[in-house]
Amino acid sequence: MKAEIIAVGTELLLGDILNTNAQFLAKELAFLGIEVYYQTVVGDNPKRLEDTIFHAFSRADLVITTGGLGPTEDDLTKETAAKYFGENLVLDEKALSQIQVFFDRIDREMTANNTKQAYVPENNGVVLYNANGTAPGIILEKNEKIMVMLPGPPKEVVPMFENQVKPYLAKKQEYTFISRILRVASVGESAMEMLVKDLIDAQTNPTIAPYAKDGEALLRITAKAKNEEEANRLIDPVAQALKERLGKSVYAEGETNMETEVAKLLVAQNKTIAVAESCTGGEISSQLVRYPGISQVLLEGCVTYSNESKIKRLKVLQETLEKFGAVSKETALEMAKGVAETAGADIGIATTGIAGPDGGTKDKPVGLVYMGLYYNGTVETREFHFAGSRNKIRERATFQALDWLRRKLQYEK
Repeated sequence: MKAEIIAVGTELLLGDILNTNAQFLAKELAFLGIEVYYQTVVGDNPKRLEDTIFHAFSRADLVITTGGLGPTEDDLTKETAAKYFGENLVLDEKALSQIQVFFDRIDREMTANNTKQAYVPENNGVVLYNANGTAPGIILEKNEKIMVMLPGPPKEVVPMFENQVKPYLAKKQEYTFISRILRVASVGESAMEMLVKDLIDAQTNPTIAPYAKDGEALLRITAKAKNEEEANRLIDPVAQALKERLGKSVYAEGETNMETEVAKLLVAQNKTIAVAESCTGGEISSQLVRYPGISQVLLEGCVTYSNESKIKRLKVLQETLEKFGAVSKETALEMAKGVAETAGADIGIATTGIAGPDGGTKDKPVGLVYMGLYYNGTVETREFHFAGSRNKIRERATFQALDWLRRKLQYEK
């Protein structure tokens, strides 16, 4: 089955709203083994909407729309679909009743135009009653073509698809496609691909696909199978071979991120930490704070931007700053040690660098970042060179600092 996703709404076309529905649906359809070749966004224009839907069915068996099911005159997805399938729309009393209950629940008066939302195809249709909004969704199937119409708000799309549409489509698929993601740190996409190229070339089922993401690279392993259990049996040995090849660079599987994995390790090992940041400006602390329960181990985060604050708060020696400068391995070392000792933490991590766009010199260019890590009573420093805008340099420095800490926690307990 080949599918096309159509997002309806001028606000999407103008970029006022992010189209997260398409991302969600594409992932879910891939899981079902349904190929998505096209995604389209069209405004609330009757002629263009009609052209888009009719054209989509010239190249797809399944068309899924989001939006255009509202009560106003420019909400025309349902009417256009009915025209394509040659269907009449009739009032669905259950849908109308549910719409009225929804308005009663939020203590608002239901207006006359909301009745429009309760009209559904007279034949060949499945009504998807909406527990989270007013507009019911609809599935129309005729002449080996299927159209699934979903409302626009993601809070309505997600449960409606998962609870009603997904089971409907799953019955029509012989196979399922299951994917597993390996997250790889500190190895670029091209370098990672070269390390595992022979494994990629040798695979047919599962397949291995590399992807790049800010600060990390991903490997998606996808298996085609009769069910999820069989797919995982196919994926397991491939995932293991990739992990053995990439070693410590593989930091996690699935939908997670570096700060979550580091925070989990800190909490699990009950290692307290204090952070001193100059060029990253609080990014490391901010990312760690996203993890619930981090208060057990995160004692303090300091943005010591000026030389004076480094001296006063972290006990960095003035002689060090005068001789080596604020951006130096010597200063990073004293920052990491100073923040750990003054906070009484097991771990101290520090960053100092030149994020730009100005301030660089031949000896100390923009993108130069020194990091210090106080761990198990000893302190180390590392030098990094990052490219990109000011904020990109800060983001990449933050990721590398967390990855360095992650490796310490995982492999040098």
